[in-house]
Amino acid sequence: MGLGLKLPTIYNVHLVAIIATLGGALFGFDISSMSAIVVTDQYLTYFNNPHDIIQGAIGSALAAGSVVGSAIAGPLSDKIGRRDSIFFACFFWLIGTSVQVACKNYGQLIAGRVLNGFTVGITSSQVPVYLAEIAKAEKRGSLVIIQQLAIEFGILIMYFIGYGCASIEGPASFRTAWGIQFIPCFFLMVGLPFLPRSPRWLAKVGRDQEAIAVLANIQADGNVDDPRVVAEWEEIVTVMNAEREAGKGWRKFVKNGMWKRTMAGMTVQAWQQLAGANVIVYYLTYIAQMAGLTGNVAMVTSGIQYAVFIIFTGVMWLFIDKTGRRTLLVYGALGMAFCHFVVGGVMGAHHDNVPDGVGGNANIVISVHKGAPANTVILFSYLLIVVYALTLAPVCWIYAAEVWSLGTRATGMSMAAMSNWVFNFALGMFTPPAFVNITWKLFIIFGVLCVTAAVWFWLFYPETCGKTLEEIEILFGDQGPKPWKTKKGESRLTAEIEAVKARKTVEHEIEVHEHEKV
Repeated sequence: MGLGLKLPTIYNVHLVAIIATLGGALFGFDISSMSAIVVTDQYLTYFNNPHDIIQGAIGSALAAGSVVGSAIAGPLSDKIGRRDSIFFACFFWLIGTSVQVACKNYGQLIAGRVLNGFTVGITSSQVPVYLAEIAKAEKRGSLVIIQQLAIEFGILIMYFIGYGCASIEGPASFRTAWGIQFIPCFFLMVGLPFLPRSPRWLAKVGRDQEAIAVLANIQADGNVDDPRVVAEWEEIVTVMNAEREAGKGWRKFVKNGMWKRTMAGMTVQAWQQLAGANVIVYYLTYIAQMAGLTGNVAMVTSGIQYAVFIIFTGVMWLFIDKTGRRTLLVYGALGMAFCHFVVGGVMGAHHDNVPDGVGGNANIVISVHKGAPANTVILFSYLLIVVYALTLAPVCWIYAAEVWSLGTRATGMSMAAMSNWVFNFALGMFTPPAFVNITWKLFIIFGVLCVTAAVWFWLFYPETCGKTLEEIEILFGDQGPKPWKTKKGESRLTAEIEAVKARKTVEHEIEVHEHEKV
């Protein structure tokens, strides 16, 4: 961080991940800083019952800022490092949160959320890059998934803070809730200076000795001669030399088959948004009110969804590196499609029109019949989140972090995140008006998109699970196998470690022989 004193460095990768993924918690805090508040009387009164395009603008302001943040994240991260770019982003969070707390109208609220989004754009793209670059290949998924868990814990904690603050009179209600967003940012800024820099970034900028030392501390308790460290370093150097020959500029994202990786990294993030789960995550309070749930019952019902989200992503944390990425993406998209079709079909067949808005909320213009129809809508909304938590929510971030080469990873991941945020912004603007204008048909549209996503995943995404970042190069090369013929595991690194061990044994025997001669 440019400080004179030398701080102790943490090399336990899970502890490193927990600190780094506080960047994800910021994202989660900002999502549900609106979820619990948009239906409160204090918010509706103070901001003059914002609805349709205005509520769309407030909801999607975070994504708008995130598009800009993720656009600059790659070049920034390549210049100052993964860790320091995350630290830099935190200052914009402090400013944006201050603006939200002090806002006098929805224009200032939008401005504050845009600034917070700038931070989220950088952290959401660079935390996965950082974690992917320090993790062992066979543990990479479980490490990167901690980012998704942090997002979900942030959503849950902030939602219930907002729910608790709803009992406070007047504007102090939402100002208090938004002010609490300072806390995770403070802890992130305190923890970051104690984290190691990415060994692959250190290698990229020519700091080889530091890179080897960090790699050894993470992988082998500081033993630079450990066969795993030697094998992985040799892979990093080989790939890095090849990438230097590939040249600079934007051509490297399409040259020599790189277009396949660029397409995979950007589209997997687009599909995560187009699958429609965030409609449920952001606006389950609306769906609950459509289903006839009001007041505290509606708020708690929505909050339980976030707890379900965490539980099932936690389950997947245990199995993410034992299950193929392709399998989870394809079947996850099909499962989500089924849930969307059920929710949309039941709403379409069993509803009454309420032109003036359910409970006075102008965003909710249909009411689902009570009893079995309403219960089915809530149940399948929950099931959709369960499927999403087990599949696309974590796997899209993991896959996007894995597909890039060393020379393109930081900027590539920022392009992938930018794709995510562009579609997040578009859907954020589209969803509130869609609730008003096409109501239940919104879910049918998302169901069709999920089926399309499943076909896309099957046709274009090779399996990356259990492979080193360097050998993923081969999967996307011209001589690589067809995506549907790839399998998880089969890592070359194990064979290379054995080769290093054999080489060291031969070198040792030669040394002994030479010594005996003397």
